[in-house]
Amino acid sequence: MPIELKKGIYWVGAIDWNLRDFHGYITGRGATYNSYLIVDEKIALVDTVKAPFYGEMLERIRQIIDPARIDYLICNHIEKDHSSSMPEFLRQFGRVKVFATQMAIKGLTRYYGAGLPVAAVKTGESLSLGTKTMQFIEVPMLHWPDSMFSYVPEENLLLSNDGFGQHLASSGRFDDEVPEAEVMFEAAKYYANLIMHLAPMVQNVLKKVRELNLAIDMIAPSHGIIWRSKPAAIIRAYDDWSQFKARNKVVVIYDTMWQSTEVMARELVQTMADAGVEVKLLKLRENHRSDIMTEVLDARGFFVGSPTLHRNLFPTVADLLSYMQGLRPHKKTAAAFGSYGWSGEAVKLVTDALKNMPLEVLEPGVQALYMPDEQDRQHLRALAQSMLSKIAAGT
Repeated sequence: MPIELKKGIYWVGAIDWNLRDFHGYITGRGATYNSYLIVDEKIALVDTVKAPFYGEMLERIRQIIDPARIDYLICNHIEKDHSSSMPEFLRQFGRVKVFATQMAIKGLTRYYGAGLPVAAVKTGESLSLGTKTMQFIEVPMLHWPDSMFSYVPEENLLLSNDGFGQHLASSGRFDDEVPEAEVMFEAAKYYANLIMHLAPMVQNVLKKVRELNLAIDMIAPSHGIIWRSKPAAIIRAYDDWSQFKARNKVVVIYDTMWQSTEVMARELVQTMADAGVEVKLLKLRENHRSDIMTEVLDARGFFVGSPTLHRNLFPTVADLLSYMQGLRPHKKTAAAFGSYGWSGEAVKLVTDALKNMPLEVLEPGVQALYMPDEQDRQHLRALAQSMLSKIAAGT
């Protein structure tokens, strides 16, 4: 059923209970595609849903009004989990006028062809619905070039599309209807795997929101729950995450062939734990890269360990490093370790990959022939002490 957010403003989206993969990260709690219907003298639909869920959205709209009465469709973002219902919606209800950014119009044309009834809007422009107003705020690269927010000043309501979202299917629609720890974990995972590499743009958006002096008492994103109880909490979290604020935590990430690299990883973990630092040990074949990046998000440092396989990295380690380079974690200290049998390229390859990111990389990394001996363990403890020094310095 539809859910009323504010008087005359409804959630009419869809719940994807069984989604388990989105852009290569694991969505263990499913997802939602949130659309919003604003009923006033004029009626606006804000975003559509992923095409397979079109009927679910339409049924919720029909419980409020005849969809043929909708005057406007606001397209905050053209990615297909939000826009792929648009062609069918326009085919059925052709009188609707679409509003989007100029960059969005380019993308919509490429996706769905020319001739769409779409008009460009930009920051500072607004659309009157009668007693309510839609104000448009361009937020390029949060997280695509076409992205924008829509704001309803009469209700202090920010419709933030992919900003402040989570992939979380639930029977509750609001943050006070779902356990707080669950919501914040999924919000952090969403940020770590989709938004992290856009940190400077996030800071620009937060600055723009402050400059516009927007009063916000509810944030309605296009994925996950709606922030009505603590909207300021997710804004603060984005501010912290986009400044790469971290805590006294280290993540040891590795994979192993014959347990040699695992023995090395455990030596690092024990040294960290003995020093009183929070530490996580994550084996790549047991932990998905998206969960690992969520742990890296608020860590001050991390180690990456790989055995050498065919003069190269172990495949799971290569996969993680490629994924991590796209997300570009900042302001962290990192180091490499690994084992080998006869050639020993892995540690250098890990180190080189880490250097391609805005990280402080500790050198040299530690590598062990076959199985680490006591000298190798001493080198690992020394590497861990170097990490501890950086952690203590807050870098």
